[in-house]
Amino acid sequence: MQPTVNRTTAGNDTVKEWSHEQVRLPITSLTSVETISPTLPPAINQEQTDRANGQRPVNPFAPDEGRYVSIDEYWNNWYEHPYLHIDANYEWCNGILETKPVPAQPQRRLYKWFFSIMDSFVNTHPIAELIYLETGFRLSTADREQPSGAREAVRKPDIGVVRKDNPMPLKPHERSYQGVCDMCVEAVSDSTPAEIRRDTVEKMRDYALAGVQEYFILDPDDRFMHFYRLTADRYYEEIQPDAQGVVRSQVLPGFQFRRSDLKRQRAMEVLALDEVYAGYVLLEYQAEVAARRKAEEQIQALQAEVARLRKLLS
Repeated sequence: MQPTVNRTTAGNDTVKEWSHEQVRLPITSLTSVETISPTLPPAINQEQTDRANGQRPVNPFAPDEGRYVSIDEYWNNWYEHPYLHIDANYEWCNGILETKPVPAQPQRRLYKWFFSIMDSFVNTHPIAELIYLETGFRLSTADREQPSGAREAVRKPDIGVVRKDNPMPLKPHERSYQGVCDMCVEAVSDSTPAEIRRDTVEKMRDYALAGVQEYFILDPDDRFMHFYRLTADRYYEEIQPDAQGVVRSQVLPGFQFRRSDLKRQRAMEVLALDEVYAGYVLLEYQAEVAARRKAEEQIQALQAEVARLRKLLS
């Protein structure tokens, strides 16, 4: 089950060395988090340091958060369902277990809505597969700031996109993905500043260095919501909505959405009749609505003809 292929860019298997100049992190989004400089070397999370010093209580929903384990131990013991009676979900970063927090209801609703439109797209246009929540993939990049000279992580994106033309196709029934996702989506965890930093800074750095082409951060409060695309210089720049507020993906050509709909989360039946979503949402429903409208128009035309004939005969 242990992934062995670590791709830094699409079609390039060379591990890229960490460069603070090449991965420019947009810190402006961290308005309510402590200021974090992108030039600082990666460090063990403060929560892990506090726990090691006995200053932070154990998380009852993830009692081994912060534990140091080897990558082999992680795959064998911690990757999936590590406890019998606790539904904990761990990622792994440079030897440290990091829990994926349980989302609050607003995050859960937004995730469900966004997953629904993404799932509709790949079902209508089968150019990619989706992985989600508990499926991880391994990232490995050279990093001279790390004592080992490398930064390694296993990330489990809330939604991952693997295109059919990815050099490492997603294999049926596998429980981890052995390549690098083309797009990752995270619903921001905001219970603590450390959780916000992980989604908005640490994962962004991991995904950029690994060559994830697009990174979307969802936030029901719209404090940290951003949509990024990787540039040729290997840093993320924000995808700007068009004049109508529509965000378009290049990883999934044709996948588009109104930014304002992430707040409104309109029903799929409503989206299907909106030109922005008409190319991929509920196509059968659209056909049914069009057929009903045509039938209604024919009935109205017949009624008008009957009225005309009655008038002539009267």
